Amino acid sequence: MRNNEKISSAPATSAKDLRFFELQADICQTLANAKRLQILNLLKNGEMSVGAMVAALNIAKPNLSQHLAVMRQKGILASRREGTTIYYRLATPHIIEACHIMRQVLLEALAVRGSLTEETLATARETAAPAEG
Repeated sequence: MRNNEKISSAPATSAKDLRFFELQADICQTLANAKRLQILNLLKNGEMSVGAMVAALNIAKPNLSQHLAVMRQKGILASRREGTTIYYRLATPHIIEACHIMRQVLLEALAVRGSLTEETLATARETAAPAEG
């Protein structure tokens, strides 16, 4: 051990904590898809029908349905049926808060690296604003 290293007094991670980290990583992996983030962005202001999402995202219905099913299975989205129309909504508004925070982390990292022009940064900040509600 080097002189400047300290022995950590933090307890070892419990099996319960490890399982929770695995579940958290699973949710993060589910969100690690640009199309799914677009879907969340669409739903931040309220529920939408599958047909309206198909039109807004310019995506094939089977492909959209696959994304929606994954997010519903992970507890990110909730759905309801009205006749033959299926509507989706966020299962919790906290998902938008999490996405907003991650977008801010991205903006800060890009700004530090100088990867964004001022115009691009301003546009990104505008679209990063959380939904009012």
